[in-house]
Amino acid sequence: MTTLRVVLDQMTAPVPGGIGRYTEELTRALIAAAPADCDVEGIVSSSPAEHCAQIEASLPGLAGLHRTALPRRELTAAWQLGIANSSGSGLIHAPSLLAPLRRHSIVDNGTQVAVTVHDVLAWTHPEALTPATVAWTKVMVKRARKHADAIVVPSHAVAHQLADIVDLGDRVRVIGGGVGIGLHLPANSSATEIIGERLGLPSEYIVAVGTLEPRKAITALITGLGLPGAPDLPLIVLGPGSWGELDVASVADEAGLPFGRVRSMNGLTDEELAVVIARAAVFVYPSLEEGFAGPMIQAFHLGTPVVHSDAPALVEAAGDAGLVVERADAAGYPERLAAAVARALTDTTLANRLSIVGADRARAFTWRDSAEQVWLLHADL
Repeated sequence: MTTLRVVLDQMTAPVPGGIGRYTEELTRALIAAAPADCDVEGIVSSSPAEHCAQIEASLPGLAGLHRTALPRRELTAAWQLGIANSSGSGLIHAPSLLAPLRRHSIVDNGTQVAVTVHDVLAWTHPEALTPATVAWTKVMVKRARKHADAIVVPSHAVAHQLADIVDLGDRVRVIGGGVGIGLHLPANSSATEIIGERLGLPSEYIVAVGTLEPRKAITALITGLGLPGAPDLPLIVLGPGSWGELDVASVADEAGLPFGRVRSMNGLTDEELAVVIARAAVFVYPSLEEGFAGPMIQAFHLGTPVVHSDAPALVEAAGDAGLVVERADAAGYPERLAAAVARALTDTTLANRLSIVGADRARAFTWRDSAEQVWLLHADL
């Protein structure tokens, strides 16, 4: 029996975030796609029993869950220094840079370690992260250069950016993500209507994903909607309502938008999220830099026309399924975003094409495909 051990620690983090969700979806697919005589186990820091029970409930079919002797914070520091315990052997797949990276031998004891680099924000947009996260990321990438057998990235865009930062040779593999199994509309339209009413969804609106962090460019979108001639539909921002001292209501007020025109939604269930995105007239992803286009692919999957920036990872994922807005000339970006949204709202032929092509494009991104590529990666190693 060949066992692949996946580092699941992000699933137990206080805020699992995107990597926590990535870890859960990928591991579930790895279990489902496991070849004959292969199984999947998990590695997690020393955690309360209830956290481990939650992981096992979320990942039916997990063959085992190994708890290290160290809690999360101490384990992160230990692995940063190359100190690994008994869980740091065998076939290891880390859905992030948190991995037992140290000198090892595939030939002598079958140990192989693959890590995942989701983006290069630590170098391109360090202000988007805490100083501690920036420093830790750079140290772990150096350790990956020395000791990882493979480095997984979610897009060719990240692979190219990473190549300009560190020489990883031919160890980089591009393996994207997919649409979560829970992201679907209710089985009947009545349930969809009930959810829409409960959430207070307008009859027609624009939806965007992000925070007020400058890189996400939600502020640019709100500013654009306040310009003369811009679409006057309500905007729903899927994400936290504040970032630092900024909040959505204040940004909207500064843009000249009436109170309540822009609102944020956070903490939605998958089904609620699906309803909000599917019922939107247009989905906007104005982010200036991303490693992967997960939210955009969700919108494609649900048939909502998409407007997005020309960030390389977004263009790569969309192909011709989205309406692209250039990021160059930051001062003019809000106006260009508003113009693109207006076009998607008024050009029925364009909107229908984007909806159809987007739904087709979404089929290229599945967790099953991702899992099969991960299994193939470890087989090749």
